[in-house]
Amino acid sequence: MEYLEDLRQTFERFINELKDELSTIRTNRPTPKLIEDIDVPYMEQFLPVKQLGTISIEPPRNLIVTPWDKNTTNSISKAIEDAKLGFMPSVSGNIIRITLPQLTDERRKELEKIVGKSTEQIRIKMRVARDEVNKRVNQESDEDTKFGNKEKLQKLVDTFNNKVDELVQSKLAEIAQ
Repeated sequence: MEYLEDLRQTFERFINELKDELSTIRTNRPTPKLIEDIDVPYMEQFLPVKQLGTISIEPPRNLIVTPWDKNTTNSISKAIEDAKLGFMPSVSGNIIRITLPQLTDERRKELEKIVGKSTEQIRIKMRVARDEVNKRVNQESDEDTKFGNKEKLQKLVDTFNNKVDELVQSKLAEIAQ
């Protein structure tokens, strides 16, 4: 029975992993996640943008980076440009402004494929975990317990598959906007 709880926790971890992965996929809405983990050379080491300044959103499609150290402005701008994410930063004083271009139909289709691949990888992980638990359920000696646990297992799998579907539909709707 404890293995069903372990599976639920595993599925929760997979869902969080999918959420994190989907949040890094660009849509027409700006999000700090697009640039916060880009490594910037600073004092002979590499630090992510989020550790070097504040990232904010300026509607409708702008990201603003305000470095805490004015000397890092050009390094941050160059690192964002070198990341080849499809947008160019512009520096004005101590502020770096990034305007996200409108998504083309071709790029939307590419992003939809990326979402599909990420989702399929998570579903494969879920299947593998489910199969491992299913083997343990089949080893139960009591037929009633085995049948009850199989039903609980199937309900758990269905619940998490629905969560994955909701996340994917939400992301695809964002991309389509």
